[in-house]
This record gives sequence, structure tokens and C-alpha cells, in this order.
Amino acid sequence: MTAAIEADGLTRRFGDFVAVDAVRFTVAPGEIFAFLGPNGAGKTTTIKMLTGLLRPSGGAARVAGFDVVRETAEIRRRIGYMSQLFSLYADLTVDENIRLFAGLYGVAGARLLERRDWVLEMAGLADQRHRLTAELALGWKQRLALGCAVLHEPPILFLDEPTSGVDPGSRRRFWDLIDGLAAGGTTVVVSTHYMEEAEYAHRLALMNRGRLVALDRPAALKRDLRQPLLELRTRDPSRAVEALRGLPGLIEAAMFGRAVHVMVDDEAAALTGIPARLAAAGLAVESLRPTEPSLEDVFVALVRRAGGAVAG
Repeated sequence: MTAAIEADGLTRRFGDFVAVDAVRFTVAPGEIFAFLGPNGAGKTTTIKMLTGLLRPSGGAARVAGFDVVRETAEIRRRIGYMSQLFSLYADLTVDENIRLFAGLYGVAGARLLERRDWVLEMAGLADQRHRLTAELALGWKQRLALGCAVLHEPPILFLDEPTSGVDPGSRRRFWDLIDGLAAGGTTVVVSTHYMEEAEYAHRLALMNRGRLVALDRPAALKRDLRQPLLELRTRDPSRAVEALRGLPGLIEAAMFGRAVHVMVDDEAAALTGIPARLAAAGLAVESLRPTEPSLEDVFVALVRRAGGAVAG
């Protein structure tokens, strides 16, 4: 199998609304492939089509070599899936959830015992197996849900915004688990709206308004950003952002930690124009210098170039 996943013009319409518009990409075996995009970009709809949960309106796709329209049963035997809303049963214990999913996936006998012990160890729940799932902290629920999704050791794993609402420390530990699965040969397709998570992907597909607007390694996407970017530091960055609105040549000014990242058409003009605009607003510039773009800067620039995010 040369590709774990192939999509060729994959499209989904809901009436007159085009949720996914002719996307094309391939995912290699063992790759961590991430979809990044604003709400309504088409990330979840794309994953639902690839997992056989939603029938495409047009185009074609193959997962593990099987057609997403004609061979969904074969696909489902070869994938794991973890949705935005955890699929665990809150009124069952940790062990009961594992056994339930093992039954759904046909994992039994000695293999069940082996895989159960692996899930408990991976999730850090070895001493919590008889505890009700409802009583677990969100990070533990997340790791348990991941373990249940890979009980049958699928070659391809789909994760749809799996860390939504989870604290940064738990997100980092979750991604350590994803890295381990990929290192073992599992192909991982994940959607996220967290910029720091997108950095962990081998390749990143940026979606907006149902279209694929960029696809490359995160480092390459940052390197290829064409617009000059400046880092501005001042005592009141939020006021500075407001003061810069309407400045000729300004593409975007946004808070970035305690600084402001300013994307412009002309770097030389901005280095003189920005201090003058802020001085007129009663703000002194502490520093203003060119800076390397973050993935968030790339995201803002590409979404803007693609027509902006969908309102609401």
C-alpha cells in the first residue's frame, strides 16, 4: 500500500451549502497528518467522509486501500475513531468500557487481557480500573478514549479535535501518545484548532470555507510566508492594535503573548509608519523588529488570502 489515505476531489454538499469543496491529498503510512482550520472549515466533515460516517457528494477517496463509498465495512475494521465528544459510557467503570469496546472490535481471550493491560498502563489507570468513568478527570478520560479506539490495533487512527477543553499539560501528554503510535507505524489523522498542537504534525492541511488552502510541513509553511512580519513591544499592546487599524500597508495586527505581531506589505515603510502612528495615539514603542512567523501568523495570512473565516 503506497498511501494509507487518498482523497481525489472529495466533496460534500448540504443542499446549496458546500461543506467540503473538491479536496485532494494523500497520507503516507505512519504519518501524523493534521487538519487545521477555523470552525466551519470542513475538517470534521472530511473526517466523517473518510471514516464512512458520511457519504460524499462527489469525488473519491480510499482508506487502507478501500473505497469510502462501496467498502465502508472493510474500512471500519481497519480504523480507530475518536470523536470530539468522547464515546465512553460515563456510567460504566474503566474496565467495563474497555471490555465493551473490545467486544465491538472482536478482541477476545488472551489478546483482550493483553490489550486491556496495555490501555490501563498507557492511560495511567492501572489502579483505577474499577472506578466509574464519570469520576475521572478529563485528561484521563481522553487517554482512556484513545486506548479504546486502538484496542484492535488499527493501522489508521482518526482523531476529531480530541483535546478540546483539555488543559495544556494533558494535551502535551496526549500528543506524546500519538507520537508513540505513529513511531510504531500507525497512521494518525487529527483535526485541531490549537496552533501548538499543529506543530507536532508531520504535515499540516489548512482548511478554510471547505477548501484546502495549504498543505505542507509546519516548518515549510512558516518559511514560505511571503509578507514581512514585525514584532512590536509597547506598554499597552491592546491599545496599539486598535491604533494601528487603517494604517496604510497594514495586513494584520494581532496580540501575540505580550507583544503584537504586525504583518505588512512593506517592511521599510512600516518601520517608520508604525512608530509615527503610535506616537499620535500617545504610545511609545519599546521595540520594533522583524521576527520569524509563528504557525498562527501563517494561519491568519492564509485564511485571509482565502477569503477570511466564515463568520459565526
